[in-house]
Amino acid sequence: MLSSSVVVLTLADPALFLLPIAAVVLVVLFVGILTVKQYKRCPSNRVLVVYGRVGTDKAAKCLHGGGTFVMPLVQDYAYLSLEPMVIEIPLQGALSQNNIRVNVPSTFTVAISTEPVLMNNAAERLLTLTDEKIVEQAQDIILGQLRLVIATLTIEEINKDREKFMRLINENVEQEINKLGLELINVNIRDITDESGYIEAIGKRAAAEAINRAKVEVAEQDREGAVGEAMAVRDRTVRVAAEQATAVEGQKNAEQRQRIAVSTLEAQAVTGEAEARRNQEIVMAQRKAETVAAQKLAEQEQRIKVASAEAAANVGENESRAKIAESNAKLAEIAAESKRRSEVAAAQAARAILEAQREQELARLSKETLAGQEIEKKRIEIAASAEAEKQRLEATGNAAAVLARYEAEAEGVRKVLEAKADGYRKLMEACAANPQVAPTLLLIEKLPELVHEQVKAISNLKIDKITVWDSGRPSSQAEGKGTTANFLSSMISSLPQVHELAEQAGIELPSVLGRVKPSDAPKPPQ
Repeated sequence: MLSSSVVVLTLADPALFLLPIAAVVLVVLFVGILTVKQYKRCPSNRVLVVYGRVGTDKAAKCLHGGGTFVMPLVQDYAYLSLEPMVIEIPLQGALSQNNIRVNVPSTFTVAISTEPVLMNNAAERLLTLTDEKIVEQAQDIILGQLRLVIATLTIEEINKDREKFMRLINENVEQEINKLGLELINVNIRDITDESGYIEAIGKRAAAEAINRAKVEVAEQDREGAVGEAMAVRDRTVRVAAEQATAVEGQKNAEQRQRIAVSTLEAQAVTGEAEARRNQEIVMAQRKAETVAAQKLAEQEQRIKVASAEAAANVGENESRAKIAESNAKLAEIAAESKRRSEVAAAQAARAILEAQREQELARLSKETLAGQEIEKKRIEIAASAEAEKQRLEATGNAAAVLARYEAEAEGVRKVLEAKADGYRKLMEACAANPQVAPTLLLIEKLPELVHEQVKAISNLKIDKITVWDSGRPSSQAEGKGTTANFLSSMISSLPQVHELAEQAGIELPSVLGRVKPSDAPKPPQ
């Protein structure tokens, strides 16, 4: 029996423990349901106002968005709408600062603010009011503030400075409606009129001023347009002229380079031609000199043979002729050298003249074209420079050719004279037995040339008759001499005086005039 009772007690123990657990579960379920029911969420277009016991010094707790637990029995809740409210303000006869009544019909858009302080103001003053009541309160406040703002402004300020007018309205109206928990969203002034027509007159005056300003601006714009067009035309003309000048300059530069290249090639060609002609003339002169030397050598041999046959009869005459030939050779050499120098000097002078003419032409062209266009000046200068350079090169080539020709001629003359000197030396050697024969032969050689020159000197004279005038005296009366013989005698007798005069003047007379033998007589004492 004892064991059976123990078993019964063990089976009854779980039931005793389940009752408190069930009670706890029920309490928890009740609290959860109550909590879910009393947890209030706030939509985005509303403000949740929890009032009752919400804390010390607070009449309500306002939430925008989110949610909160509303304690039953001690708290309750309500919603404030955030939807905008449009308030019509038909303001009539508001007195301005200059005592003119104006009509300012306008529309204000307001709504409950979401600022914490303003939400509390709205909860305290607007929680139980309908939208119509809220609009009426806000309308009265806006009318009073609008009249106050208009009273501080003149008609001109209201009409002209709309920004200041709107700023004052926003500041005054928003400050007052914030006390209700409202905020100003928008202000729309539909029109501003007055009973006296002052604003209309101001508008007409402003319109007239605007029209006048517009006319002035149009005239100024027309003027600016005309000036701009003229400037554009001027710029276009200047640019076109500049581009044309650049094109002409480029063309002239190309032409200049072409002319310079052509002139250079022509100068090279002229120089080459002149050098070729000079070489040709030198060779021809050398060949001619050799031919003349050979011819003279043959003639010399022939004359030596002839002279050998006639040497005996012409000793004295040949001596005088040798002296004359020597003098003529020296004179010919001096004449050739003088002619060469004169022609070289003439060529150099011609070149200097050409260079001076070139400089003069350049100076003249520079002076004449300074007042002209710069491009034409450059073209003329370049053309003149190229032409002067061409002339200078031609003159240089011609001078070089002339110089070479005369140098060749001088060389030929020198060789001829050397050949003559050699022939004279051989002639003197051939006539060693009788030296007087050689001058006679040389004089006979030059006699045709002398006769030819004498004949050429009088060839242009028309002589009808030749009369020899003598003194008429017989030869016996003049010691057997005629007038001509007397003239020769007197001329020969005057030779000592001529030699003395030449010696005093420091002049050396030709050897053909003889020499004065110094006197052996003692000089008289001084």
